Amino acid sequence: MQHSTDLQNLLHSVHRKSYPAYKSLKGSYQFDNYILSIDHVQGDPFASPSHISVRISHKTAGFPREYYSDHVTRITLSDYLTRQFEKQVSHYTFRAKGSGKSGLISVSHCGQEILERTACEITEKGITARFFIGFPANGRTINATELEKILFDFLPVCVQKAFLYRNINHKELEQTIFLAEEQTYIRSQLAKRNLVAFVADGSILPRESGISSRPMKVSIPFTSPESLRVTMDLPHKGKISGMGIPEGITLIVGGGYHGKSTLLNALELGVYNHISGDGREYVITDETALKLRSEDGRFIKDVDISLFINDLPNKKDTRCFSTEDASGSTSQAAGIVEGMEAGSRVFLLDEDTSATNFMVRDTFMQEVISREKEPITPFLERAEDLYKKAGISTILVAGSSGAFFHIADTIIQMDSYHPVDISEKVRALCGKYPLNPVKASAFAFPTSHRIMKKQAPFIRSHGRNAGRPEQLKIKVHGKDGFLIGKQDVDLRYVEQLIDPEQTAALGLLLKYAIEKLTDDRRTVADIIKVLSGQLEQNGLSFLSGGSYISCGYAMPRLQEIYSCFNRYRR
Repeated sequence: MQHSTDLQNLLHSVHRKSYPAYKSLKGSYQFDNYILSIDHVQGDPFASPSHISVRISHKTAGFPREYYSDHVTRITLSDYLTRQFEKQVSHYTFRAKGSGKSGLISVSHCGQEILERTACEITEKGITARFFIGFPANGRTINATELEKILFDFLPVCVQKAFLYRNINHKELEQTIFLAEEQTYIRSQLAKRNLVAFVADGSILPRESGISSRPMKVSIPFTSPESLRVTMDLPHKGKISGMGIPEGITLIVGGGYHGKSTLLNALELGVYNHISGDGREYVITDETALKLRSEDGRFIKDVDISLFINDLPNKKDTRCFSTEDASGSTSQAAGIVEGMEAGSRVFLLDEDTSATNFMVRDTFMQEVISREKEPITPFLERAEDLYKKAGISTILVAGSSGAFFHIADTIIQMDSYHPVDISEKVRALCGKYPLNPVKASAFAFPTSHRIMKKQAPFIRSHGRNAGRPEQLKIKVHGKDGFLIGKQDVDLRYVEQLIDPEQTAALGLLLKYAIEKLTDDRRTVADIIKVLSGQLEQNGLSFLSGGSYISCGYAMPRLQEIYSCFNRYRR
């Protein structure tokens, strides 16, 4: 390994040369407190910035071992350090001048939720931070003096202030670790108490705006109904009380703008741990919970939707159903079946974003259109079986149809953002408004076996690499999807994806599966099982293929991996 002085000498030697001379800097260099690695050098000052990493030993960093002793504390510490590093870097980005992206210093931006990211990885060997630097140039002529300023003046200060335990707020970090341990404790208690979610008293559920995930500054704190209040004794905070949502079928109702969808939104993001001050720190949902909705036009391949849809007029087999352009009802049926395959124990639905004909058929419609002429078995008639026979609970926001009252185990009315348990009151009324005694067909577990087809690589016909396979490239469209090769994978309606870095990771996972795992025999479930084992053992780094893994990727859940793969049109 080279020394930092070698890097300085190299910088002096390439100063004022043509930009490609920067490539000679690639390698690792020993600084006083860390090892700096230049992993990838950008092609010109207007291209994507260079990939840099810094490795600090645990002895140098000095963090207490209990702060990274298990998966939860390790991810929490990584998240905390990434936020500290971004704060420090923000003082220096673009302080070095030049053309294009010259002087940029960029670190992953963390939101309200805590995610496992490649931006900061903690292993037994130490801490690795990854980030981007725009190597400075004037036009396309190297300005090594400005890069030397970044690497030898700015960066050492940022690393020391962000990654050395002696320089950070010990009390703040301790509280961050304690909060993560308490969130994990609550999530572990859910199944033991036959709950699917917990919302602490005092939580702030509304967000600042439709485009901000920060808490609303002036809002009504959450208060649990007495009948649903549970108390937990947390390892650090002590006793905490809040609303426990029991297993089974839970209905959230109320007038418009009274907080129904706000509560559901908090629950769907309760699968993630949140940072202190978010307002939803103690809104905890079963980690497998899946938000479902209709998705007109989505791709479906070889999915057994016969649980919900049968006897189509065109005689299409719904036990192995495929379409390039799904309707609202077929897309929602496929989403439920795919969620079952992904191991979800809770489904979250909002009547507003569901296909009406998939959810319910009222008495009048059943009289006009006989059961024999309707291929759809509505969700209303399947929800009980999903819980009693498949162990999958449902939390449903309803605002127009009273039919759901008849199947609900728990009914919560949101009244000016205050939850009220009206379960007993509604049960007394159900007798006055009976449903038609329609019997759904027998419940049978779906048996989808989608096989991802192996693709022959496209061979270049001209240019420098003529005759060689073309590399499968990925272009990420923010959080909403990505282009892989020439195909768009649309993830706009995968609502629990919260960060573009998760989408970028899904693109890498799909690329790896296409290139390494498809063989015309493995099913999607088989492939994802292999990927899950690799992710659990090695994190996202196994996708690097022996090379470096860069900043800019965050771990998606298993549910989102299934959602992504099932939307890939192959």
